[in-house]
Amino acid sequence: MAQRVTLRKRQPYNTTSSRRRIVKTPGGVLRYHHIKKLPTAPKCGDCGSKLSGVVALRPRQYATVSKTKKHVSRAYGGSRCGGCVRARIVRAFLIEEAKVVKRVIKSQQKATGGRS
Repeated sequence: MAQRVTLRKRQPYNTTSSRRRIVKTPGGVLRYHHIKKLPTAPKCGDCGSKLSGVVALRPRQYATVSKTKKHVSRAYGGSRCGGCVRARIVRAFLIEEAKVVKRVIKSQQKATGGRS
């Protein structure tokens, strides 16, 4: 007959926070080992892809890890992926260029006397 295994926590339900594995201890007794939740990698705020260069941890563990593991050395380092940062820079540049072109066209129209 199989050996009975008793729960080590009070919570009896089979939930994601209460996952467990049966392990045989060195004394030959079967015990439940409770398994922690798996970490998920941080995601880009714009496109939702995984951020490369940032370690995947449970939320509370980020407090004990060094800053170099939580971000990459770039603008929006631990928040946005490289492609989205590039798109933001290009968009800002093109908007500024459009403003300059608008200003030039307006000044040319003033110089010609308002005729097209």
